[in-house]
Amino acid sequence: MPLVYRETVPVEEPLGTLLCLHGYPESSYMWRHLLEAVAGAGWQAVAPDLPGYGDSPYAGSGSWQTHVDAVDEFHREQELGPVVLVVHDWGGLIGLRWACEHPEAVRALVISDTGFFPDGRWHGMADALRTPGQGEEIVNGLDRDAFGGMLRSVSPSMDDRTIDEYFKAYATEDNRRGQLELYRSGDFAELEQYDLATLDVPALVLWGEDDAFAPVAGGHRLVAELPDAELEVVPGTGHFVFDDAPAACSAAVVAFLERI
Repeated sequence: MPLVYRETVPVEEPLGTLLCLHGYPESSYMWRHLLEAVAGAGWQAVAPDLPGYGDSPYAGSGSWQTHVDAVDEFHREQELGPVVLVVHDWGGLIGLRWACEHPEAVRALVISDTGFFPDGRWHGMADALRTPGQGEEIVNGLDRDAFGGMLRSVSPSMDDRTIDEYFKAYATEDNRRGQLELYRSGDFAELEQYDLATLDVPALVLWGEDDAFAPVAGGHRLVAELPDAELEVVPGTGHFVFDDAPAACSAAVVAFLERI
């Protein structure tokens, strides 16, 4: 089933296209400020809701592979050609796998608050979601108010509209099951077969300074491992850096696009 998506297009012929992949438990709504900013700078930007998030329906499976396949199908259906791939959180694990499998489709990377390391470790919340019984208790027990309180505890600037948009991941029983399938299908050892460095494209590594889920050390490691990468750490922000500091993040991405 086709993915729902947001898109912005500049007034004149685009300089290129951004494909933006959100993290967990977000949706394409997280990219709203960035989409406007890059369109103003002359770029097309497309941001799908991954299956079971935002307004895209659950795909019958929420597995990591299902999401990679959905990105590939979306890219082909939209005839996007070579893209600047912009990823955050789980969007990184999904999108960077897709990039390594389709290097001809990627002209640059913007990598935010994620990881792509075979020796990676899950944080506490992820471990809980991966644990049978405990994960079900979490996703079935969160109502909208509890969900909002959880997000605001790590990103106080999130407003009610943002929380409502992200809570769509909990809107149906299928969506909630898909969250568990995603985390339980995640095995960092699978990343041993991929090498981001072989893409050999420019990369902006953009990170929240105080990310408790994906510490900034991961950003430094990515910069060290990639052949043409720069690190931008955004002060006073956490994991949800595009929500915490939309203007600073958009400015950093636009400046990167101007250089490539």
